[in-house]
Parts: sequence; C-alpha cells; structure tokens
Amino acid sequence: MTSVQTPSKLVRICRDYAIESHSSTNHLYDDHPYSYHLEMVVATAEKFIQIIDAGHRDRVLGACWAHDVIEDTRATYNDVKNALGLEVAEMVYALTNEKGRTRSERANAQYYAVIRENYWAIFVKCCDRIANMQYSLSKSQNGMIATYRAEYEHFRLMLIHPDFKELFDYLDTFM
Repeated sequence: MTSVQTPSKLVRICRDYAIESHSSTNHLYDDHPYSYHLEMVVATAEKFIQIIDAGHRDRVLGACWAHDVIEDTRATYNDVKNALGLEVAEMVYALTNEKGRTRSERANAQYYAVIRENYWAIFVKCCDRIANMQYSLSKSQNGMIATYRAEYEHFRLMLIHPDFKELFDYLDTFM
C-alpha cells in the first residue's frame, strides 16, 4: 500500500523512524515486514483524515506510523519524543499496551483511560483496529477476527467519542 498524498516532512520522519525501529528488531506482521501493517494504518487514517482538523493532521499521521514503536521495539518514550516531538510521543505513549500476560491484562481499563485522555490517540487506535480487522478478514486462517469481534463491544464502550462516530460506524460493519 502506498499513500496517495505527498507526506509532510514530519510524516516522513515518523515513517522512517517507525520502519527502522521495527526492522532493527526483526519485528514482523504475520509473514510481512511490519511496515505492511503501518502502511495499512496510515491508509485507513488517510481515508478518514477529514475528521481531523488540518492543524493536527501531520502529527496524527505521524503517530499512525509510530503507534507501536514503544510497545514493540526497543524505543522508549524519550527516544520517540526526541525523534518525533512531544505530541507524537504522547500519542504513541497513550497507545502503548500495559504489561500483562494476556490481551485483557495488556488492554485493561487503565490502557483505555490513557487513550481517552489523548483525543487524537482515539483516532489512531480506531485506524489501527480497522487495519487489523481488514487484514484478518483477508486471511481465512487468521483467527484474530474472532478475537477482535469478541472484544469489540468493550473496545467501543471504552473509546466511543462523538467526533469519531464515522470511524465507529465503519468498525460496526465488521461485526
């Protein structure tokens, strides 16, 4: 997947940082380079970007690229802040799972509370979930779609926001 828009300097920096961070840890998305997933998240964000006011779009798209960097690579919050700026780092931090042995421990009430505290992180998380669900549906052997569907009512309850109704309406179509 490739973007139809020419990315800004910040978005390019975030893209390159995220791809390098995931590549350096040999992090994959199923049998694809992890950039495959990141491209799907950004493409989803671009589909709904009109929801985001123009002044925040670059930082939100940058966070779409970097959303898993703290969670999945060796990068720390301060690494992300120094490389990508405070606002992107705050979104990435908000989207970083808690410690836990299971999905429900990692995506607990505190995790969702932190996302809700960062308005733009709700948008990024919805784009991430849409990308994951679309991918899961395209892979008949991927059992994750059942997991996403089972989690959806809770996910929706924890993150629903009237400004992002269009995203949740789209997520509803996967149920």
